[in-house]
Amino acid sequence: MEYFAFQWHITEACDQRCKHCYIYALGSHAKFREMATEDMVKVIENCQTFCEKAGRLPYFYITGGDPILHPQFWTLAGLLKERNLPFAILGNPFRLTDEVCQRLKAHGCRKYQLSLDGLRETHDRIRRPGSYHETLAVIPMLRKAGITVAIMATVSKWNVTEIPALVDVAVEQEVDVFAFARYCPSMEDRDTICSPQEYKVMMEQCWEKFQRYEASRCKTTFNLKDHLWTLFKYEKGLFDPGTYPEDDMIYDGCNCGNCHMTILSDGAVYACRRMKSKVGSALTDDLWELFTGPEYEKYRRYDKFEKCARCELLRFCRGCPAVAAGYHGNMYAADPQCWKEV
Repeated sequence: MEYFAFQWHITEACDQRCKHCYIYALGSHAKFREMATEDMVKVIENCQTFCEKAGRLPYFYITGGDPILHPQFWTLAGLLKERNLPFAILGNPFRLTDEVCQRLKAHGCRKYQLSLDGLRETHDRIRRPGSYHETLAVIPMLRKAGITVAIMATVSKWNVTEIPALVDVAVEQEVDVFAFARYCPSMEDRDTICSPQEYKVMMEQCWEKFQRYEASRCKTTFNLKDHLWTLFKYEKGLFDPGTYPEDDMIYDGCNCGNCHMTILSDGAVYACRRMKSKVGSALTDDLWELFTGPEYEKYRRYDKFEKCARCELLRFCRGCPAVAAGYHGNMYAADPQCWKEV
């Protein structure tokens, strides 16, 4: 049975003030929100009920803010352990110790995702001074505890030229997974994203390193998270949509409205956390009815995508609607970093 992913933001509290953070971009209050324990129990139960109806297994990506800063984080971890529910953490390095890592593993944490947004100087400028070395320092602790370590980079004009070098860092640190995603701008800071040409050049440089490292059988897996990798491979003759049936099935691409649900610290359900896409509440709505209903369906109207609907890769790519939403104010508009002409 396949998993259904819930990205669950249990708190907005965080030790950093990252330049690209969408919590601040959406104008959150100075007083951080955090979910009450009784509401966390309700969310777990609602997610389990949803998965029973969907014929899926729940998989939680617990995040924030930094989820470990939630005063009832270990209560939540205990609830997940009692129900044998797998989870991963998307968090910061600052609260991790050998003891905490071992405790996370004992509670069923399978993966811990850390962020590197450039080499030391760039990363520390984007996140906070000293955080580059603090991030590297906890990787051995997580690995020692038997927790999969993932490194994620957020790509913007600030760091696009350094992403290929981060591939080397990830391999040197023997992390399990390396991936990058793109910065989602607002219309006021659209100039912070790199051009399609800059982005494609960066991808080419990373691809060459991926191939070389994979040939050497290194430990790190390179997750092609950005769906523009599909376009990249298509142009290299490494992906053939003609091998799939000629139907209306969506085989891959952006998971918005598809096999993913985001739950915020106030219970709000978003189709995608990277853009304003509230569709209901995990505290008051039946999640199955929500997911199969009209509010969610707005994010599955693939015929409305202005550029993608005319592309032979519609069923496999669709770029990033959140980037399009931030850049144009319209998620159906063309992905501003897609270089393909249609």
